[in-house]
Formats: sequence, C-alpha cells, structure tokens
Amino acid sequence: MSGAAGRPRLGAARSEKAGAPRSGADGAARFGKAGAARSGADGALTIAEVAAATGTSAHTLRYYERIGLIRPVARARSGHRRYGPDDVRWVEFLRKLHATGMPIRRMLAYAALVRRGEDTISERRALLEAHRDDVAAKLAEQQAHLAIIEKKVLMYLDLEKQSARRRAS
Repeated sequence: MSGAAGRPRLGAARSEKAGAPRSGADGAARFGKAGAARSGADGALTIAEVAAATGTSAHTLRYYERIGLIRPVARARSGHRRYGPDDVRWVEFLRKLHATGMPIRRMLAYAALVRRGEDTISERRALLEAHRDDVAAKLAEQQAHLAIIEKKVLMYLDLEKQSARRRAS
C-alpha cells in the first residue's frame, strides 16, 4: 500500500533493492544503538531526531538517501520521513565508515553489495578488510607522528628545567 506520491507508508514493506536491509548482520543490528528518542507510537523517528541521534545533519541524511547510500525512507501520510531503528543503526555505521576515511564511492559499493544479499558476504568482508588495513596504516603513521611530537614536548620540558636552574643560580 502506498502513501503520498507513491512512497511507501510507514510500516509498509519496502524493496530490499532500494537500499540497505533493515535487519540482519549488515542491517547494522550490532553497530550502535538506535536513537533513544521516539516520536510516534510506532517508534518512528523524524529526520531531526535521527540527525541528533547520529550526529548527522538532516541535509546529509537527505543526500545519503538521494545518492542511494541509504534506501528510501518510509514516509508518514504528511510526506515527512520516518526512520526506524535499523535506519538509525545503518546511518551510525555509515558515519563510522566515513569517520575512518572511507570515501563515499566505497561506501556506495559496500551498500550495493549489502543490497545484493547473502551472495556478496565474501566481497563485503574483503571490502571491509581493505578499509581496515587502510585505517591501520593511517593509525601507524599517526602513531609515528605522535612519537615525534612527544619527543619534542619532552625536549622543551628539559629546556624549561635547564632555564629555570640557570635563573635560580
């Protein structure tokens, strides 16, 4: 059954091919908690509530939906978006990928694999392993930079102590 403008009504079944699945391993059941604020009796969240719960702007949520990174969101009779807990978990997972430097293009590839279903589990794992390796390499580089900065801080502490001793003598 459809709502305004042919969009699925809240709670109506939606095609898995439209975006990320609503449940299961890649539906992100284990990737964070759904927003605690519940707007309706059915537990649906508004775009503002999802934005606040995930640290994502409403503009970004609309953009993610427009480019297919998240599947089309259910609409209330008013036409306003209504997100479910699985939508929130998926957005939280996307935020983690983005925060760790995954390009949108690769996030789109991952989402497409998720939509294709169980036959892509190995490809999804490989994509995430490659990203994990990229993140680990960046972390190692940052650790090396941090070690140099720490060495410099210790040098300045030593110089401050020497200067204080000279002034005291």
